[in-house]
Amino acid sequence: MSKSRMTRHGSRLMALSTVSLGLVAAMTMPAAAEDQPTRDQLIADCASGEGKCSFNEPTLGKAYLGDFRQVSNSLYNCSTSDATQSMGWADTVGSTDSAGVSVTAGGKIADLIDLSVTATYSHTWSSSHTENSSLNMTVKPGEVGWISRAQVMQTVTGTWQTHYDSPKWGHYYWFVPDTVTGPAPNGTDGQSNAVTVKTRKMTAAEKSSCSSEAKKGQAFVVKR
Repeated sequence: MSKSRMTRHGSRLMALSTVSLGLVAAMTMPAAAEDQPTRDQLIADCASGEGKCSFNEPTLGKAYLGDFRQVSNSLYNCSTSDATQSMGWADTVGSTDSAGVSVTAGGKIADLIDLSVTATYSHTWSSSHTENSSLNMTVKPGEVGWISRAQVMQTVTGTWQTHYDSPKWGHYYWFVPDTVTGPAPNGTDGQSNAVTVKTRKMTAAEKSSCSSEAKKGQAFVVKR
């Protein structure tokens, strides 16, 4: 073989070897982190409808009484006798998912959870609950009073399945585990909603304000 033929033959082998090595590197290169969707991206696609989503295998947790929170205005008593007044209150309790994001009532996410829970447990699931009423309250001199309420709460745990018409992030299907905490009907698992009047002593600054002409010897309401 002439020197020129040997040179051409060697060049062809080097070229083939280079192409082969390039294919192996491409096939074995791991997917970059940015090629994987975040949980927020998948849930957003469920909410927008870009992904065809379902909430699979819902499991309801045991109901419990949530924390008390103020649901009325405050009644300050700067007089020297008990102050009794009827106070209106209103409370709306929503739902949040495992990331602490609000699950909006009437939204697609809430509707999908309700559809799944209804099919599994034969009763509806609500992402929001609103109640309002009024209550007589008595506040002693030098104290502040308000109405607090606690809502029966319950978790529902399941897995979001997201299906795309064409691969997204390299796949037609993605799965996201999730737990949503929201209001449960009164009486669930023997738990009952609670409404109560709470009072506390006025602070030094609040007591000082009672000496003003507008507040002296009076009971007055401050909006929350």
